[in-house]
Amino acid sequence: MQRKTKLVLLVVVIPISFLMLVSSIIIANPLHAATFVFNKSNFHNPLNIDNKYFPLKPGTTFIYKGTKESEPTRDTFKVTSKVKEIAGVSTREIRDNLYTKGVLTESTQDWFAQDNDGNVWYFGEFTTDFTNKENPHEGSWQAGVKGAKAGVIMEAQPHVGDTYNQEVAKGVAEDMATVLSLNEKICVPYSCFTHVLKTKEFTPLEPDVVSNKYYAQNIGDIKEISVQGESEEQHLVQITGGDSSKQIQSNSASTEQQGHSKSLKAHNQPSQEQQLQQLQAEAQQLLKKNNVENQSSPK
Repeated sequence: MQRKTKLVLLVVVIPISFLMLVSSIIIANPLHAATFVFNKSNFHNPLNIDNKYFPLKPGTTFIYKGTKESEPTRDTFKVTSKVKEIAGVSTREIRDNLYTKGVLTESTQDWFAQDNDGNVWYFGEFTTDFTNKENPHEGSWQAGVKGAKAGVIMEAQPHVGDTYNQEVAKGVAEDMATVLSLNEKICVPYSCFTHVLKTKEFTPLEPDVVSNKYYAQNIGDIKEISVQGESEEQHLVQITGGDSSKQIQSNSASTEQQGHSKSLKAHNQPSQEQQLQQLQAEAQQLLKKNNVENQSSPK
């Protein structure tokens, strides 16, 4: 009798302790499957993109410098005044140009819109990779075309553990993100920031490739770095146009005056846009030349 009683008590105690352990793990590491349902009627003012982690004011250009596979890169992310209607929603067009060793190697048009709740949606991209002669537009997609759907590039209220789809184009573009932190301290050439949002970026199409992105409040993307599968990183170095002086004053952690002077210096460089336009024109001529050569070459 005594032996049977002890066995019964042992069976009862183990499950309770196990459940307590599991509960403590869940509380310490919450996971949120962030589910967003697209509804075009939920976009009353879609072009007013003022999400604190992803603001897009027309006329603003974010300039980044970094490396890709040990080669120096420069990236310009320009918020244009162009509007494109996609899936029944007016979207803001972005022109993103990547230069490798001073040569334009990739040019992309991205389309974003903000819903009534403050979430910023990603409606697609048209990419031209000048190094890929066989399929220069690989990875391009648009919501509502060939089954693709809009994804969320930035939540209105991010929480640690949130995981969400950024691109929803099966077999073409399936980028996802998970919120890792809301309180990072990051310094980039542009300035230093606190309360920075850190995300993990990944895709089922390339499971061995993982990167981290960092977003400063009222600025946006300030740093990207590969942590698995690739060797790539870029850091914000300058903002031109828009209201960059106010942005830097409200966000820098310890170098407000330095960041402010950088912003003022940026306003005194009107030739920057002319230089970018010239490079883009040269790249387009190069692409046309390659197309002519491909057509005239024997098959």
